[in-house]
Amino acid sequence: MTRSDRIKALKVAATQRILVLDGAWGVMIQRESLSEADFRGSAFAGHNLPLKGNNDILCLTRPDVVTGLHDAYFAAGADISETNTFSATTIGQADYGLESAVYELNLAAARLGREAADRWTARDPSKPRFIAGSIGPTNRTLSISPDVNDPGARAVTFDEVYQAYREQARALHEGGVDMFLIETVFDTLNAKAAIKAVLDLEDDGLEPLPIWISGTITDRSGRTLSGQTAEAFWNAIKHARPFAVGFNCALGAELMRPHVAELSRIADTLVSAYPNAGLPNAFGGYDETPCETACFIDEWAQSGLVNIVGGCCGVTPDHIAHIARAVQGVPPRIPPVRPRALRLSGLEPFELA
Repeated sequence: MTRSDRIKALKVAATQRILVLDGAWGVMIQRESLSEADFRGSAFAGHNLPLKGNNDILCLTRPDVVTGLHDAYFAAGADISETNTFSATTIGQADYGLESAVYELNLAAARLGREAADRWTARDPSKPRFIAGSIGPTNRTLSISPDVNDPGARAVTFDEVYQAYREQARALHEGGVDMFLIETVFDTLNAKAAIKAVLDLEDDGLEPLPIWISGTITDRSGRTLSGQTAEAFWNAIKHARPFAVGFNCALGAELMRPHVAELSRIADTLVSAYPNAGLPNAFGGYDETPCETACFIDEWAQSGLVNIVGGCCGVTPDHIAHIARAVQGVPPRIPPVRPRALRLSGLEPFELA
């Protein structure tokens, strides 16, 4: 199946059923109890900085672990699995001194995911599997100063963030992803740099791929870290004409629901939601059971709020299996047709009909 055929299949599948994304990668990698040597492998055995905890580098040093997680989520019923590249930019890898490995890392991650998805599709062609190129928010923000005494200070420039995303996106594209997932967006300006990086790949003659954008509401205020409400966030990124938009991380399903419902009301595209397994406990773990998480998401599906569901922090293949069963046979949300209007955004939305 060519990539164009896969994209067509993805869009058809989205009209037929609620699609299921995979769950957490970090918690599953932690369960492997990997050593520093596992993260280094032979390629980075002599590297001068510790690498343990750099989960993305496992695409090069322990590809068997990465493939095993793709397989576990597909076996649980996921339609879509993410590449293991959440922090795989030059900005993210600078903490480990691995900026020079970024292109190779993303390329390997995409190929591992592609191979796994193709194997599962071959087993059951009636349920094609897809790979989303994960593009995380980086550990830098363009909208907020890192220095409380200097509001105008920035740790990075827009061009630097754009170039970091451009390199990542190109490698993911070359590796064979079916879509780009710009996720856990806490700063919409960072997301705009990622959007531009993805769209500009067409200038290099690369085939355009669907873009999925997922923000994160950081607390009960109902705003992103850079201060936007759900509607303002949508107004700020809808120019990208994303295949899907939604929220993930930070909140469990119970607290995320009103923000998902707001996006469902206003977004004329698919709506996604992949919450954490509740809120973290005192030890940083997640206690919400697979049945509990699936129960919340089942209600979203029955209420017609979502097109794509899955899980973030603390969500295991067992959670995904319960979620997949919960939404099976439930019709996907039908995007609304909204009247034309001038819609702008700052921290709040502005509409002029």
